[in-house]
Amino acid sequence: MTVRRSPAPLVMIIGDSFTVGSGPVERWDTYASKAARELGWQLVTAGAAGTGFVNPGPAKRTFQESFTEELSWRPAPDLLIVSGGHNDRRTGFGKVNKAARRLLELARTTWPHTRIIVIGPLWMAKPPRWAYGVRDAVAVAADTEGATFLDPLGEHWRRETILPDGVHPTLAGHGQVARWLVTALREHGIGPAPGRPGPDRRSG
Repeated sequence: MTVRRSPAPLVMIIGDSFTVGSGPVERWDTYASKAARELGWQLVTAGAAGTGFVNPGPAKRTFQESFTEELSWRPAPDLLIVSGGHNDRRTGFGKVNKAARRLLELARTTWPHTRIIVIGPLWMAKPPRWAYGVRDAVAVAADTEGATFLDPLGEHWRRETILPDGVHPTLAGHGQVARWLVTALREHGIGPAPGRPGPDRRSG
């Protein structure tokens, strides 16, 4: 007997080093990958370390350019997550807001029926004052473009979840961020309820 299950939701995420991995934490062990396993997603990760809405970083591409080059040509996902802002220091509210709106407009035009989640800058230690300005710029852009905004700046992470660089999460830190993200998504009706299995593609 063959048991047919719904296909796993296709989710795409754009981000910086927190999302793609840094130091000893590989891409498949980041908070995004851990959340995907918990929620039964098929995940496609895009972006690069040091990048942001405005800052192209060492990769020489912003989030919008990562979207265009890595994601926009693919079939529409069920959910798009844009996560970041940590690298957009000293760029000002207006520039960050404009860049975030431009990206979200492009994503909405490319995939009209895809739900969009925006996660503000993630800070494992105490955030500097400017981080709140970036958070607000991204939050306003998400609200303007009809995307759901999630704010991790209000969270408190244990000291042992931060790598020696004082910035990035340890493997355990990624696990904590993943649990926060899964809870936040479920509060917005995304993902199976706790205790319920995600999509099962096996047959037997």
